Amino acid sequence: MAIFLHRVGRIAFRHRWYVVLVWAAVLALAGFGALSAPKASDEGFSMPGIESQKAFDLMEQRFPGTAADGASARVVFVAPDGERIDAGGNRRAVEAAVASLAEGPQAVSASDPFRAKALSQDGRTAYATVTYEAGPKDLTAAARDRLKGAVEDARGAGLTVEVGGKALDEGGGPGGTAEATGVAVAALVLLVTFGSLAAAGLPLLTALIGVGVSLASILTLAHALHLSATTSILAMMLGLAVGIDYALFVVSRYREERSRGHEPREAAAVAAGTAGSAVVFAGLTVVIALAGLSVVGIPMLTKMGLAASGAVTVAVLIALTLVPALLGFWPNAVLTRRARAGRAGGTGGTGGTGGTGGGRSARDDAPKDATEGWGTRWARFVLRRPLPVLLLGVVGLGALALPMTDLRLGNPGDEAKPVSTTERRAYDALAEAFGPGFNGPLTIVVDARGTKDARDAVRTVARRIGDTGGIVSVSPARFNEAGDTAVFQAVPSTAPTDERTKDLVTSIREERPEIVSGTGVTFAVTGTTALDIDIAGKVQSALVPYLTVVVGLAVVLLLLVFRSLLVPLKAAAGYLLSVLASLGVVVLVFQQGHGAGLLGAEHTGPIMSLMPIFLVGIVFGLAMDYEVFLVSRMREAYVRGRTPGESVTEGFRHSARVVAAAALIMVAVFAGFVSEDDSMIKMIGFGLASAVLLDAFVVRMALVPAVLALLGHRAWWLPARLDRLLPRVDVEGEALHRRPAGTDTPPSGTVAPREVSRT
Repeated sequence: MAIFLHRVGRIAFRHRWYVVLVWAAVLALAGFGALSAPKASDEGFSMPGIESQKAFDLMEQRFPGTAADGASARVVFVAPDGERIDAGGNRRAVEAAVASLAEGPQAVSASDPFRAKALSQDGRTAYATVTYEAGPKDLTAAARDRLKGAVEDARGAGLTVEVGGKALDEGGGPGGTAEATGVAVAALVLLVTFGSLAAAGLPLLTALIGVGVSLASILTLAHALHLSATTSILAMMLGLAVGIDYALFVVSRYREERSRGHEPREAAAVAAGTAGSAVVFAGLTVVIALAGLSVVGIPMLTKMGLAASGAVTVAVLIALTLVPALLGFWPNAVLTRRARAGRAGGTGGTGGTGGTGGGRSARDDAPKDATEGWGTRWARFVLRRPLPVLLLGVVGLGALALPMTDLRLGNPGDEAKPVSTTERRAYDALAEAFGPGFNGPLTIVVDARGTKDARDAVRTVARRIGDTGGIVSVSPARFNEAGDTAVFQAVPSTAPTDERTKDLVTSIREERPEIVSGTGVTFAVTGTTALDIDIAGKVQSALVPYLTVVVGLAVVLLLLVFRSLLVPLKAAAGYLLSVLASLGVVVLVFQQGHGAGLLGAEHTGPIMSLMPIFLVGIVFGLAMDYEVFLVSRMREAYVRGRTPGESVTEGFRHSARVVAAAALIMVAVFAGFVSEDDSMIKMIGFGLASAVLLDAFVVRMALVPAVLALLGHRAWWLPARLDRLLPRVDVEGEALHRRPAGTDTPPSGTVAPREVSRT
């Protein structure tokens, strides 16, 4: 691996113009494809295998022409204090608004609240439901303008009017502020880390190119693969974060090799062969974690994972090819001012030759000012007190993980939006006027095909469901043209995210045989509330298999990288601690409300159903990134003859500062998305930022050296039989240390580094 990537780095450095032109062409082709590709269609959210989805599918089959999960708007009218909504001018204003909405573009129907008896008991509040023939993202501007115009006209008549539902949801992803914030903080971290504008700018430039290629490719394929707008969100987050990090590691290793006396081309080649090998395996762990999302069985999640894994793959390819090529254009610009001053008028300006320059040994270390950096001092501190550091870290992460025992899954709706939005105000008005369960009615789909008296059977089912404890009202049933399928709504007494509502749905489904007894029909419970409950259940059941697959594959991969049995197991255990702690922090803020106001989360409730899967998958990949980058330098020192303690110190001296910078960059990129209004993006951004912070600075920087110090030589133990079976991938670049400078293959007869004891 190291020899091959060393050759790739040399070729990219030497033929830098061709490499740059190839990537420019790829970016241009992807951009042209994105501009010319048809717009992606909105196929909505689907999850095969759950009852709610089966009911949606049945509705679309039996009620042709109207999508079961199409766009809808619930327009809430509130009369002034002391007045009734159904009296005088208030009534005329409502009727005029409903008539305008019914005639609007793409509108299927608009219910009259006075005929449908959609009035509150005090007569002050009424609502009209508008249904559309298209999904939220396929609504035209004319349809939305008609909705907004009708609302403004009613407001002009003195009414308070708010709009809930999906009709005003135009989709899309982050608006740009999050990305700009992340890039700005990343630039500052890179500048402080490298002390050079060129060294700070190169990772940013290559990461932005990679994100551009990835997002343009996603847009190009969106229509053909039925990708939604949300598919690009995860790809953007990870593509930007890992793109900066991977380039950062290659540039850092290049600077280190230059400090040892290597000429520019050889330094770039060695950086590609060593740091590049770590980038490849770190990227593979991320790809495994993301591609493993397909195990969950949610099509949208599978597409998001595959798209993001493609973005990570692009970031790896750019780090191995474009970064060495750009180093060839500015071989000295990325060095510190002191290093550039020492080379003024000297060697290596053009980087056209290989060799080792001043002939210093590869055992010569980085400059003196880096020898006693904070990484070295911290490593020695941990080596002196490994057990207290280990216990303190484990106890601290365990304490943060405790709130996770109270984890409740669901999908926050309009109640989680800021009160400045009309959707949130409509939600609050309906809850106040009609009860907390009104915002989450259960949709009952009755299949009466083959029944002689379908209408009587449906009435019987509706009456029995209405008599169920926890149901406050049941709407009249609506039949399809064939008369063999009916739909009605049952309003619970509790809020959509209340645990009692979940128990109610479970109870109705369990009592289904008694409810349909003697009617000859069957029914299914669906609707947004039931769908959220089903999604949460499916995610919980898929979490353990997904975790097993991802962790198992990654442990095998790390076994190949480190040729150790205990290091991969230690890495997996540390990851579990960090992901549980980050989930606990998310519960603490977004469910229990501690500090939620500081993040703009004005409503607390259950955690988004997909959040555990996101954290488990994404954080595992990123955690293994830091594991590979940090521990590979330790193993590199160990196989070259250092003691276990010296190896830990050596790894921290070379990698701690860069790993810390990489983690801060990822935290900045993810934290930038906390500023978004979308509650899903806000929660994901916060969860990923806290997970990276805990994993990088507690697990990798504290627990890893403490465990390695306690294990000593045993940390690098591998059974002899397993050692013979595993292929050698040479991530540490052992072969590079055994070859003459400027060549690509190790010579015969050289003395290999110390073999790790297998006994």
